[in-house]
Amino acid sequence: MAGNDRPRAIADVSVGSILATVTIAVPPERVFRAITAEDQIPLWWGADDMYRTTKHTADVRPGGAWRSEGKGADGRDFHVQGEYLEIEPPHRLVMTWKAPWDGDQVTTVTYTLEAVGTGTRLTLRHEGFGARHDSCRDHGQGWERVLGWLGAFLAGEAGIKPPGVYHCRLIPPRPDFAFTLTEEERALMGRHADYLRGQLREGRMMIAGPVADPAGPWGLCILRVGTEAEAKALTDADPVVLSGRGFRYEVLPMMSVIM
Repeated sequence: MAGNDRPRAIADVSVGSILATVTIAVPPERVFRAITAEDQIPLWWGADDMYRTTKHTADVRPGGAWRSEGKGADGRDFHVQGEYLEIEPPHRLVMTWKAPWDGDQVTTVTYTLEAVGTGTRLTLRHEGFGARHDSCRDHGQGWERVLGWLGAFLAGEAGIKPPGVYHCRLIPPRPDFAFTLTEEERALMGRHADYLRGQLREGRMMIAGPVADPAGPWGLCILRVGTEAEAKALTDADPVVLSGRGFRYEVLPMMSVIM
């Protein structure tokens, strides 16, 4: 079964657009229903400390109107609305987006849903911000939260346990390793860095880098994967561990995470 990954959103203010992606552990048909059905969106779109969507109406056809209403954590009412432009269930949805907090400017949101194993890769594009850089950035942060809520809701419905977060400490073969590298070791560390970048791209790793410990530098990476066994398998596959030069990881589950 496919798992969820962490949603990512990039706001490119130079062109006034947002690109956001997430992998969700249910089929495209289920994801499509969750982002269109009137009885679905109020179930997942929002959080108590931010806002809650309380009502969603949708005439899901080209030219049909949609509208979401809700209440912010401060008690204020809000709404956002638009029109469906293209609908290709369960793989593509294009709609306009108009919100009072954005000056009722009309922008365009495109959802693309691609089957990946037994799950779905959802790609979202929000375009048309023009020179409104702050609005573009704010909406980018907002979409990252929204896709996280969507993924958590659908994973919970399917009984899929959310991934764990693991603190992985890479201990080098000697305390002064960072300061006494041979050319061969430099090349090895280059392969190590490439490996970590690959895990970052795949969404399994949240952050990585060296730690300036007075007793001697060591490496740190934070993994977000399903189980501790998966975390250990990823650290065991690191080129520095496979080199047999004495590198080793200590892997510990984190009790809680604030992201």
